[in-house]
Amino acid sequence: MSDGGCTLVDVTGAAGAVDAAVGKPAEVLRPFVRRYLGYRYAGFPPGTHLGLPSPYLTIVVSLGAPTQVAIDADETPIGHATLVGGLHSSPVLLPHDGDQFGVQLDLTPAGARALLGLPAAGIAATVVGLDQMLRPAAAELPERMAAAPDWPRRFAVLDEVLSRRTDRLDPAATVLEYLWHRIVSSGGSLRVGDLAAEVGWSRRHLGARFAAEFGLSPKAAARIVRFDRTRRLLRAHDRPTLAEVATVCGYHDQPHLAREWRQFAGVAPSVWLATDELSFVQDGRDEGEAR
Repeated sequence: MSDGGCTLVDVTGAAGAVDAAVGKPAEVLRPFVRRYLGYRYAGFPPGTHLGLPSPYLTIVVSLGAPTQVAIDADETPIGHATLVGGLHSSPVLLPHDGDQFGVQLDLTPAGARALLGLPAAGIAATVVGLDQMLRPAAAELPERMAAAPDWPRRFAVLDEVLSRRTDRLDPAATVLEYLWHRIVSSGGSLRVGDLAAEVGWSRRHLGARFAAEFGLSPKAAARIVRFDRTRRLLRAHDRPTLAEVATVCGYHDQPHLAREWRQFAGVAPSVWLATDELSFVQDGRDEGEAR
């Protein structure tokens, strides 16, 4: 079901009550924010949701209790009213009590510069409070969005507040933006040597410049893009088999896919599907994919 630029997310069979929606950001924000994902769930069993690696930084604005986050299992979770998580290559742990209310934004690396004022590498592999880099908007957003009566108007608050802040830092060098888009648009299938040849750089120079901007090597970025594609396919309504996903996404075979999942998720894909009941929080469908 769609309401303008807002599409309700179907979470049929969920263990608790779910109210969720995907929204398109305002036109001026689309180079910087892929989508808004609003979620309100209640009555789920307490557990730990896995924030899996993806080609996007993540902003979360809690509209209820603070979002609890830990980088690894040995770390005491920290609660954030607003947070931003950088590009990462291992799961972020999000313990919950079964109820949560908030909005997630998928931020592009260009969005890190434009909205946060630093390259994606500046917060790679970490989670920090959004108030450290988005004052005073970080304080304004939770109160105004919580007071809004529905998802379209909550997303409209995001549009209005973020549209004021689209020039915090100049864009990255054009060649680096090109390289990032080539990796993402290829589904992570391009070889680093081929990318280096395209732009006339050595592999070493490419790796150094790329990591300084994005906080990942080109090879790691490609692997994460490909992994992210498998995650989305596994959550599709017409879910393919693991063997089919491995073939479509360019893995050598199903065991290769399983190794990548252990690396990036810490669990096998079958375990993730069976145990992470809140995976819809990260996997809410894009506007163009919604039924």
